[in-house]
Amino acid sequence: MHSPAADIARRLAEDAETVCRHYLTNGRKQGRYWIVGDVQNTPGRSLYVRLTGPNSGLGAAGKWTDSATGQHGDLLDLIALNMGITTLRDTLDEARRFLSLPQTDRHRAANPPASRGSPEAARRLWAMGQPMSGTLAERYLAGRGLTGLGHLDSLRFHPNCFYSRKDHALTDPPEAWPALLAKVTALDGRLTGLHRTWLDPASADKAPVIPPRKAMGNLLGHGVRIGKPVSVLAAGEGLETMLSLHLALPKLPVVAALSANHLAALQLPADLRRLYIAVDADPAGLSAADQLAHRAIGAGIDTVHLSPCLGDFNDDLRANGRDALRAHLRPQLAPEDALTFLDHAED
Repeated sequence: MHSPAADIARRLAEDAETVCRHYLTNGRKQGRYWIVGDVQNTPGRSLYVRLTGPNSGLGAAGKWTDSATGQHGDLLDLIALNMGITTLRDTLDEARRFLSLPQTDRHRAANPPASRGSPEAARRLWAMGQPMSGTLAERYLAGRGLTGLGHLDSLRFHPNCFYSRKDHALTDPPEAWPALLAKVTALDGRLTGLHRTWLDPASADKAPVIPPRKAMGNLLGHGVRIGKPVSVLAAGEGLETMLSLHLALPKLPVVAALSANHLAALQLPADLRRLYIAVDADPAGLSAADQLAHRAIGAGIDTVHLSPCLGDFNDDLRANGRDALRAHLRPQLAPEDALTFLDHAED
């Protein structure tokens, strides 16, 4: 008799290409395989998923291997690693959601509603998001000068995300708006929280709610990460600030801490050699940058402040354009980093 996990793994394998197109959006089909960098959806060619083959045994559909790390498994394993899920129960929950399968009564009883604002609630909301490319979220970012970011696996779109006003009565119907979702993760890639920006479908701008942005989950020390730091990292407060820096320097890993207090408390990778701090030109931003720099220098990390012309780097990008932003950043970078992250940046 097949177990529920084996049955769901078989169903996933029957449509392995669709699974890959949903969870590994930075990959591509090559013959009988889906090729991508790793289970975290990094661009590259190390991980390959077999798209066709028998239901089990050698060469089975849905089996994958990462040639760089030696990791391997089936599509349930891939979903768990991709989503940062740590239990089989929650992995099956996500797979059933993807396959549009009903939840069993036993599963529903064992998987009660998550506490509002908790990391578990953030994980479940993230699981309900969809790739951002071609959505209202991508249009919103384009309106902020942030184009060509639909491939980022730290961003998703939710077409109908609940919004709770402070004066919302329990008897009132729930209010919902489309939303841009940004995944907050720890240093090990584990999802700890979520940042939401609610959007107005009519204008592709922020929704007419106050505030239009909220975060949930465990944020302290964590952030929205783009790229994997090896020895150099840029950190700052706002999501759009750091997306602007990423657009100017696409090879430089960045992290958005989402507030001044959280920037000051940001956890830093153990092997970090140089930290760039994107400074917001206000008292709270300057203080947070100084606190983070003090901690980094105490850990033996070379620390450099990156200062915008205006209030932040998104202001600079929208006012002056990408080329002017890159020119403004050049003299602020260490010479070797200018060569690596600016002169060799993809056009």
